[in-house]
Amino acid sequence: MRVADSAVIDRDGLDQLIVGLQASGYRVLGPVVRDHAIAIDVLQGTDDLPQGWHDTQSPGHYQLEQGEDPALFAWAVGQDSIKPDVFPSRSVIWRATVAEGTVRLLEVADDTPPVALVGARPCEAAALAILDGGPDPAYLRRRAGLVVVVECGSPSGTCFCASMGTGPVAESGFDLALTELIDDGGHRFLVRVGSEKGAELLGGLPSRTADDRDVSARTAVVEQAVAHMGRRLDTDDLPALLARNLEHPRWDDVAERCLACGNCTLVCPTCFCSTVTDRTDLEGTVERERTWSSCFDLAHSYLHGGPVRETTRARYRQWMTHKLSTWWDQFGASGCVGCGRCITWCPVGIDLTAEAAVIRATDGAVHPPRPRSASNLADEVHRG
Repeated sequence: MRVADSAVIDRDGLDQLIVGLQASGYRVLGPVVRDHAIAIDVLQGTDDLPQGWHDTQSPGHYQLEQGEDPALFAWAVGQDSIKPDVFPSRSVIWRATVAEGTVRLLEVADDTPPVALVGARPCEAAALAILDGGPDPAYLRRRAGLVVVVECGSPSGTCFCASMGTGPVAESGFDLALTELIDDGGHRFLVRVGSEKGAELLGGLPSRTADDRDVSARTAVVEQAVAHMGRRLDTDDLPALLARNLEHPRWDDVAERCLACGNCTLVCPTCFCSTVTDRTDLEGTVERERTWSSCFDLAHSYLHGGPVRETTRARYRQWMTHKLSTWWDQFGASGCVGCGRCITWCPVGIDLTAEAAVIRATDGAVHPPRPRSASNLADEVHRG
C-alpha cells in the first residue's frame, strides 16, 4: 500500500484493533507507564497506553513527565524492548531424567501464545529483523506474531535512528505502520499495510481513505522527527575505520569511565549473547538452562585457563566494534539500530556516537605505543 493509498483510523479503531488481536489468541504487548518509565507490558486497550506522557533523555539521564495532551505516542523508547518476550533472559532448553541407567529426554512445553506488538518504534522493528537471523526454534515460536509500528514523531536526545536508516520512518518489518496525527483534523492515525495479515486486520476496522491533508500531516511529522534527532553517527566507512583503530588511545579513555556493568547490553534490542548451565538433582533430573550473557562479563571470553579480554578497555572495544564493525562481516548489516538506549541507560553517560566521532577525527594520527603488560597482552590475543 502506497502512502497515497493509506487509510485513517481514530482512537476507537485502534482500540478495536487491540481487542480484536486479543480475541484472535494473541498476547498483545505495548508501551505502558511503569516505574516512572515507558515499559512493555500487556495491553487491554488504548486506556493502557501512555496518554500525554513525554520523556527527556540524555547520556545517563531519563525523565518522564505527563502533560494534558491526548497524544498516546509522544515519547521515545524506554529501557524495555520486545527482546525479552521473544528471547527470554532465562529459559530451559531441554530436560531429562536418569533412572536405572536410562536417560529419557522430556519435551519442554512452551505454551506462550504468539505476541502482537502494538506501538513498536521503527527502530525496534529493525532490531527484530536483526534477531530473526538465527534459527533458534524457541525464538521462532515466540516471534510468530504481529508487529504494529508507530512512526516516531518525538525522538529523544539520545536517538540516532536516522543515521542508521532504521527510522523515524517505517520502511519494513511491520504488519501495520501507524503515524499519530493531532491537528485541526482531529486525533487520528494514518495506517499503512506491510503484510497480508496487516491488510486483513485493517479490513476489519472502521476506517476511511487518507486524503491529501492526512498525507501531508504525516510527512510533516516524520520530517520534524528527522530534524530533531538527538544524536548523529557518521556511518561512512565506519566498519573499516574502527577495524584500523584497535590501538587508538580513546579505548583507554573510555575504559577509565566505563564500569563494565553491562547495562548497555541489557537494554540493547539486538544483543543476543547467552550462556548455558546444566543442573542436576539427587532424583536424577537433568536440566539445561540458557541465560543472557554479556561481553562485559569477565567470564564471557574465558578460554582454557583465563579470559581473553581481561581489561575493561578490551571489553568495551569488543562491544562497540562488534556492533558497528564486525557485525557487518557476520550478518551483512550493522548491529546498532540507533535507539539510543545504551547512551541513556549508561550510569556514567558513555555515548558511542561521541566515541566513534573522536576516533574518526583522529584517524591516522601517530599514537605512542602502549606499554606491554599482562593486560595489554590479553588485548593482543583478542586481536589475533
